[in-house]
Amino acid sequence: MEYFASLFVFTLVAGITPGPNNMMLLASGLNYGIKKSIPHYLGICIGFPVMVAAVGFGIDIIFNKYPSVYLYLKAVGIVYLLYLAWKISNSGNLKASPNIRKPFTFLQAAVFQWLNPKAWIIAVGALAAFSNKEHFTTSVLTVIFAYFVTGSLAMAFWLTLGRSLQSLLHTELRVKYFNITMAALLALSVIPIVFTTPIL
Repeated sequence: MEYFASLFVFTLVAGITPGPNNMMLLASGLNYGIKKSIPHYLGICIGFPVMVAAVGFGIDIIFNKYPSVYLYLKAVGIVYLLYLAWKISNSGNLKASPNIRKPFTFLQAAVFQWLNPKAWIIAVGALAAFSNKEHFTTSVLTVIFAYFVTGSLAMAFWLTLGRSLQSLLHTELRVKYFNITMAALLALSVIPIVFTTPIL
């Protein structure tokens, strides 16, 4: 019982603390509302556990054998994060292209997990702390399930929080400043990626 309680707390804290996914869902909830943001929400809730499964069941072998893959992934991640920051900064701009003002799709959100530095850190952290060599498959599946449950709760919190801000940030100018702030925070999250070494 203590194992499950510790795992639940670890995954919940990891998921609910600010990071790229949280900031993007917060902005999406404000700009598009909950209904239009559901594909984005589900992309994170399902895409991240799938990534945890891949890491848990052996993708680290590829990184250990071919370290350059990590460097390519890091480079793509940095470029994509900056693109997302730019997209968020323009999401409330009525003059921006319709493609820029669209909420993220399920696939975009799911693929982003592979480029999200926080996702890698918390995935590896949970697997290192809570996987058991004697019951490896069961323990990895337990971590995956825990992340699905707590991640769904955490992402719902940030999405709902964004939606609730609509009543507070009800002018176009306020929404613009909010989006620029979220975009700047997302862009700043690139800094840790630049200085990290392979974590697998």
